[in-house]
Amino acid sequence: MTIEANPPPRPSLARGEGETHQSSPAKVEGDVPSNRVQVAAHHWRARFVANGIDVNDFDTTVGKTMEWKGWGPNWRAVGEVHEALGLDAEQHDRTVSATAAYQRAAWCYHLGKFLWFEDLRLHGELRDRAVSVYGKTLPHLDPPAERLEIPFEGHVIPGHLRRPRDARRPPLILIVPGLDSSKEELFAIEEEFLRRGLATLTIDGPGQSENSVHFPIRVNWESVITPLIDDLERRHDLGVDLNRIGLMGISMGAIYGPRAAAYETRLLAVVGLSGPYNLGECWDAINPLTKGGYIFYTKSADEAEAKRKAYTLNLEGILDKITQPLLVIHGARDGLFPPAQAERIAREARNATLVMYPDGNHVCNNIAYKYRPLMADWLKERLG
Repeated sequence: MTIEANPPPRPSLARGEGETHQSSPAKVEGDVPSNRVQVAAHHWRARFVANGIDVNDFDTTVGKTMEWKGWGPNWRAVGEVHEALGLDAEQHDRTVSATAAYQRAAWCYHLGKFLWFEDLRLHGELRDRAVSVYGKTLPHLDPPAERLEIPFEGHVIPGHLRRPRDARRPPLILIVPGLDSSKEELFAIEEEFLRRGLATLTIDGPGQSENSVHFPIRVNWESVITPLIDDLERRHDLGVDLNRIGLMGISMGAIYGPRAAAYETRLLAVVGLSGPYNLGECWDAINPLTKGGYIFYTKSADEAEAKRKAYTLNLEGILDKITQPLLVIHGARDGLFPPAQAERIAREARNATLVMYPDGNHVCNNIAYKYRPLMADWLKERLG
């Protein structure tokens, strides 16, 4: 197990039975405000700016949102500004500008609904608009994306497949979102892999974005990844090497990925970013917006039911079954899942490397320039 923490922008990776070289700070990400608008801004400003939201849009919209009920409508309005810019550019055959504007619009619609359930009709509208508007960008991204629909339990797993230019049968990285993220949000992470000659398939699994309508969150992601890879193997025109598949999971996706790898040996390497070992153990300290997300995405009747389900979302008895290399990345200032959760994952997995960033918050979004190159390089080196 590896725990390496300190200052170089790219920490070195070492193996051994070491202990953490970085103790947790006394306060995690500062004092958490009580107002829900400020909770959202406090926890997720870095995340959404790192994933493409304009920082001025974020600060302006937060500043004019006096009550939480206004969050969704206000972000819809910002999204409509960008969508109109995209439409105008498209009408003038300015494809590059239209694509960028439509991406910004989709990200704004997603941000408006990500943990906002005050108006379920508007929540659903924002989800669907994020998907449809982003869909306009797919053929015009560089490199372009292809929408795949993998048959799954009477519905589909939707995904965006992107292949690096001038690469013949590149390895494939499956990118798995967390509780409240979506495939549309993860463009910047895809770019890190694509620049290194790796193809990406970013998906919405059970309880995620498009599939939050059809399925609740589930823990047994081998039931998702195995049929997904089976379907990919039946296709003969993907242009990727299905003998070299890696997986990168974000937050709750860092439970889903290792769970799948324990039973699916076609996954050759896994990155788990800022995930818990046992969600139930973290429950009482989780902010109210995230708790609301778990109630909604687990399709629970109330918080008590969601908390009971949270204890089933764990890696107990799983990690010693994983023989593949596992990179565990965590921030010591994570305000959602304590660093001790990542340390336990690394201790129990057979072939784990733990990188603990002392300055990292949840998903290390405040230091994306550190963790993203590291994880992309690590997966490239293991997939060849």
